[in-house]
Amino acid sequence: MIETNRQKKIAGVLQNDLAVVLQKMLRDSGQMGIIISVSKVTVTTDLSLSKVYTSVFPPEKAELIVKELNELKPKIKHQIALKTKHQLRKMPDLVFFNDDSLEYINAIEKAVKGNEDPIKDTDLLKKRKNL
Repeated sequence: MIETNRQKKIAGVLQNDLAVVLQKMLRDSGQMGIIISVSKVTVTTDLSLSKVYTSVFPPEKAELIVKELNELKPKIKHQIALKTKHQLRKMPDLVFFNDDSLEYINAIEKAVKGNEDPIKDTDLLKKRKNL
């Protein structure tokens, strides 16, 4: 389905504000050595739900961070609503997902550069989930 201009604008606003809020929360929590970025935001056509794809470094902590973000949704949603109160009438619900595309690309590059053949040995690359 094609995304409307309104959906794209709202997704862009949410992406920028979420990046600022999440980095501030991470800094305030005192967790050193973790970098989080918002790689993509999509909004449904009725503007009631927003899927937020985050990229976390180091990748080993990604699942834990995404789980914590989903638990802290009400607090994050409130902070974003305060930032966008003059731009949005209703704040969409947030659902956080891990964006593992960088790790997947690195695994492909390693397989191509090395002696391993991902076509013959399909266990080299993890199966990707379609969201």
